[in-house]
Amino acid sequence: MTFLTGWGRTAPTPATLVTPRTSELAALVTGALPRGLIARGLGRAYGDAAQNAGGVVVDVAGMEARWSIDPGTGVVTASAGMSMHDLMTALVPKGWFVPVTPGTRHVTLGGAVAADVHGKNHHVDSSFGAHLRSLTLITADGTSRTLTPEDDLFWATVGGMGLTGLITEASFACVPIETSRMRVDVERTRDLDHTLELMTATDDGYRYTVAWIDLLARGSRMGRSVLTRGDHARRDELPPGADALAFAPASRLAAPPWAPNGLLNRLTVRAFNEAWYAKSRERTIVQDLAPFFHPLDFVDGWNRVYGSRGFVQYQFVVPSGEEATLRRIVSRLSERGVVSFLTVLKRFGAGTPGMLSFPLPGWTLALDIPAGQAGLAGLLREFDEWVAGAGGRIYLAKDARMRAELLPAMYPRLPEWRKIRESVDPEGVFRSDLARRLSL
Repeated sequence: MTFLTGWGRTAPTPATLVTPRTSELAALVTGALPRGLIARGLGRAYGDAAQNAGGVVVDVAGMEARWSIDPGTGVVTASAGMSMHDLMTALVPKGWFVPVTPGTRHVTLGGAVAADVHGKNHHVDSSFGAHLRSLTLITADGTSRTLTPEDDLFWATVGGMGLTGLITEASFACVPIETSRMRVDVERTRDLDHTLELMTATDDGYRYTVAWIDLLARGSRMGRSVLTRGDHARRDELPPGADALAFAPASRLAAPPWAPNGLLNRLTVRAFNEAWYAKSRERTIVQDLAPFFHPLDFVDGWNRVYGSRGFVQYQFVVPSGEEATLRRIVSRLSERGVVSFLTVLKRFGAGTPGMLSFPLPGWTLALDIPAGQAGLAGLLREFDEWVAGAGGRIYLAKDARMRAELLPAMYPRLPEWRKIRESVDPEGVFRSDLARRLSL
C-alpha cells in the first residue's frame, strides 16, 4: 500500500498504486477488486479526486507516452498520461500552443479532460473540453470506446473526474502562435469594485486575463488587485535575432523537504502582498510563456511550503449578476484576516456541455489557504451555502471538504450524469475518495 494525498497534502489514504502498460488496462479494469480503481496523473488535483482508500490507483503518468500532430490543422492526438509540460515542449517550437492551460504545466492530458480544466482565456475560449475532437475510454466491461462530442458519454467524461472510465487518449485542436512570448499589460486597481469594473470593460480585448487580489487589504482598499492581461506576442514584437519559438522551461528552485507549520501567516503574507502590489506598476512587458502562465512551477514542490498540515484550495464560481455574493465573500475573508498566499480572480465565459464541468458564465475566485486556521472549516461551510444559493458551484478538482447534500444544487445535471455512469459502470468499478465523500 502507498499513502497518497492531493496537492494540498491533506487527508492521506492508502491504496495499491500500479503502473500498467496500455495493453494491460482492460484486464486491470475487469479484474478490479471490491474497492475499485481510479486513474491518477501527476497528483495536482488539490483534494481527494485521485485517491482511492483501500483500492487501486492507476498511475497513468508513468505509462508509455505517444503523440502526433496534423501540421495542417494543429490537431494533436496524444496518450492520456502525457503532461502538458511535455506537450508544450514539443509543440511550441513548431508554432503551436495548447488551447487551454491551467496554472501548472504539470497535469496530464487525461487529467485535463477529467477536470475539464480552465485557464486565463476562459472568457474567450471556454475550457479544455471545448477543443476536444475525440477521446478514447476504457469502460468497466473492458471495452475501449472512441467517443466524439456527439456522444452523451463524451460529455459525462469531460469534467467527470475519472468516474466513467479510464481515459487512454485524446485529440484536441491547438492554437497557432508566432512566438513563445506574451505581450502583457499590467495594471493595479484600487479595490474590488474597481477590479470588477476594469475586467468587465477590458477583458474582451485580451485573450488571457487574471487578477491577483490582496486579500488582507481592508477598508477602502479591500479587494485591491494587480490585473494582468495578455496575448501571444507577434514575431515583430521581439528583438532582432531572438529565437522566436524557444521554449525550455524548468524549475529553478526546490522547496525544502519540510517547512514549519505557520510559515505562511498574516505577517509574512501581508509583507509579500505589500511588496507585490508596490512592484506591479502599470506597464506593458514582453515575457516568456512560463512565467505568465505557470509562475509557481519555477519552485519544485512548492506545496511543501505550507508545512505538514498542508493547505486547502477553495475555488468557486458565481454567475454573472451575482457579484454581491463575490463581494460578500471577499469582505468576510478580509474582515477575518484569512491568510491566502495566492488569491486569483477570473471571469468565465460560456461553459462546455460537460455534465459536471465547473465553469459557468460569471466570476471565479480561487484561494490557497493554509490548513489549521481557526474557524476555517465553519467559514468555508458558510461560503458553500452562499455560493449554492447564488446558483454557483465549487470546483471538484480542487475540493477536499464540501458536503454531499450541496452537490445537486451546484451541479443540476448530476442526475443525468449519474444515469449515464450507472449504465456504463453498474457495479461502480471506478471509485475515488471524492466519489465516496460526495456520494457520486
